Amino acid sequence: MTDRIVSFVMSGGIGSRLWPLSREDNPKQFHDLSGDGSMLAKTLRRLTARPEGDTPIFLIASERHADRVRADLAGLDLAGGGPLFEPTGRNTAAAVALATLRTLSEFGDSLVLVVPSDHEINTPRQFWQSVEAGAEAARADRLVVFGVKPTQPETGYGYIEVAAESGGTFDVSRFVEKPDLATAQNYLQAGNFYWNTGIFLFRAGAMRDAFAAFQPDIWQATEAAYRAATSDLSGLYMPLELYGAIPSNSIDYAIMERAKDIAMVPAGFRWNDLGSWQSLLDVGPADDQGNVVIGDVVAIDCENSYIRSDGRLLSAIGMKDVAIVSTSDATFVAPVSHSQHVKKIVEQLERSGRLETRFTPAHDRVIESGAWRRRVHHWLFQETLPLWSTSGVDERHGGFHEALGLDASPLMKPKRMRTMARQVYAFAVAKARGWDGPADRLISHGIDFVAKNGRTDKGGWVRTLNVDGSVADATEDAYDHSCVLLALAHAHMSGNPDALRLGQETLAFLDTYLEDSRLTGFLETSDGEGERRSNPHMHLLEAFLAWYQATGERTHLRRAARIIELFRSHFFDAESWTLGEYFDAEWKPSAGEKGAWTEPGHHFEWASLLVDFAGRSGQADLSGFARKLYASAIANGLNRATGLAYGAVSRQGLPLDRVSRSWPQAEAVKAAIALDGSGGPDLKPEIEERVGRLFRWHIDPAPLGLWIDRIDERGRSLATDVPASIFYHLVCALTQYLDSTAQKAT
Repeated sequence: MTDRIVSFVMSGGIGSRLWPLSREDNPKQFHDLSGDGSMLAKTLRRLTARPEGDTPIFLIASERHADRVRADLAGLDLAGGGPLFEPTGRNTAAAVALATLRTLSEFGDSLVLVVPSDHEINTPRQFWQSVEAGAEAARADRLVVFGVKPTQPETGYGYIEVAAESGGTFDVSRFVEKPDLATAQNYLQAGNFYWNTGIFLFRAGAMRDAFAAFQPDIWQATEAAYRAATSDLSGLYMPLELYGAIPSNSIDYAIMERAKDIAMVPAGFRWNDLGSWQSLLDVGPADDQGNVVIGDVVAIDCENSYIRSDGRLLSAIGMKDVAIVSTSDATFVAPVSHSQHVKKIVEQLERSGRLETRFTPAHDRVIESGAWRRRVHHWLFQETLPLWSTSGVDERHGGFHEALGLDASPLMKPKRMRTMARQVYAFAVAKARGWDGPADRLISHGIDFVAKNGRTDKGGWVRTLNVDGSVADATEDAYDHSCVLLALAHAHMSGNPDALRLGQETLAFLDTYLEDSRLTGFLETSDGEGERRSNPHMHLLEAFLAWYQATGERTHLRRAARIIELFRSHFFDAESWTLGEYFDAEWKPSAGEKGAWTEPGHHFEWASLLVDFAGRSGQADLSGFARKLYASAIANGLNRATGLAYGAVSRQGLPLDRVSRSWPQAEAVKAAIALDGSGGPDLKPEIEERVGRLFRWHIDPAPLGLWIDRIDERGRSLATDVPASIFYHLVCALTQYLDSTAQKAT
């Protein structure tokens, strides 16, 4: 009976030796480098072509590449297999341990074949003949590798030294690293060295025993992550906190170089790992002069060169034995004999903080500053402002609708004071940026509604009104008052006749009823109960800065300074560069998960406000705090699959709320704009990326003038309506983007 062989394709590499084509977000396995589809798709098709025997096929890939993986899997029969997604890369030892665990749990002690996703093997029948030739040794508990007889002194491959041969397999003496040229020449002359293909065949139990003997920590950590994995129709997903705890090591170092009695089968198939531009020159369709020319290229008097353009016209004259690769944002030139060293370029770019190694230019990754201006301007002024200034307005009862359906119809929900205020603020900002709609009428409409229906006996503002304007919740909440103050400041600047008086009354209420008697910030509500939060203070800081801008009175700046002092002394954690959300009455972090709760979106908001206050007060060190908050949110607060900010993460960067809402993405745009002008690095490419991701995930998939507010960790919409409270985040962020790139329009 023919053995079942469970096949696993490893697709976690970046392929940096093929930069600038291969990048972190689009590595070489997803490229069509030699025709007939991507390297990954060709690898999967080869595995499905086993002449005899059961062959379930699994794919171990990065979670961030899930969409690309699904596209390459379309139409393929994996015989019961499917994707296993890694939330973060932990090298090939973890991948092999994961493959072994999956096999043992689903297929018992079967044979396991592990192959890379990005090698060129265009002889599938001979490939499977070689694999079957190693099956007997694998059944006998030997770990089997496959070697290719070298044809040249190659310095880009690892080597296998072999000894005795028996029944078509060789005993492995040792594995050796990529050699220098002189050593590679000696290996070629010796005759008992083979190139290491990185393909492995073994019995699942034998590999489990090898991990137990040599790397039990990797096995145990991988097993813990695998046992806690969740699955759906798209694949198996490991939890980040457990998978990230697996020690990172290659299977070569962890197991193969330490195990005994390893067998090698000489590969009877044509093989190339396509790991350099030289290798692509070797396998590509060459012209009469030995050149491989791809894309919009004019080459005159060139010989034996790989010349590729993935964008603009590329012209070359008199080039010989060189690689020239041009993309829309980078160009690489080197003798093909040096093309193995492109990794040095990548490492230098990484050290310099350049983004060209990580992102492929696309509609959501544009390097040129201001590239999104036309789309942003159109969406703001032709799509969303016209919609929300009509459908979003409750002309019958007053005020604004709390939410619209995805068909743009109003939803009859209670009206929160913060939402009414934010709509007033957004229309005032739009007017200041030149919107020619009825801003003055809308500002008055909103202020008149809340002033008539939403005041309390003490002179404050209620929390919630019913649709008809009657009071639903009369609580006097600090968060709501911060939103009212912000709206009134901007309404005053836009010329509203009632805003100044109402603002002064609101500030008086704040001082009398919401200020902590110990002068340590503000209470959550006027009754003084409940835990303390940093978030209302952040919005009060925003409101005080707006009133300082509106009046020039330094008393507002002094109010803001007291909140800045709270930020310095209690909110900011200097060790983790994170911002706490929940506190007790003494401003100590709350117990349990709440004390560790941080929100990337609030990191972005605070970063913008700190830069603003630093500019107005002269406290220049606050820009450093802002950069730390931004760096922390980017490093630990983003979903790797979508690049969007999570709802919340722990101080250690573990996701606590995996939903990505639209407002943190808008605040990331504002933070990057603020920091770009604060004396740090050039963040213009970062700004473009943040705007691009906002449109890619939240705005472009939605009906005109609306947005998808909630997206799950795999990029799927969770939206059931469109909350009006988000409108001001988007209007303010995108108008700031238009302001910051205004020189591009001239």
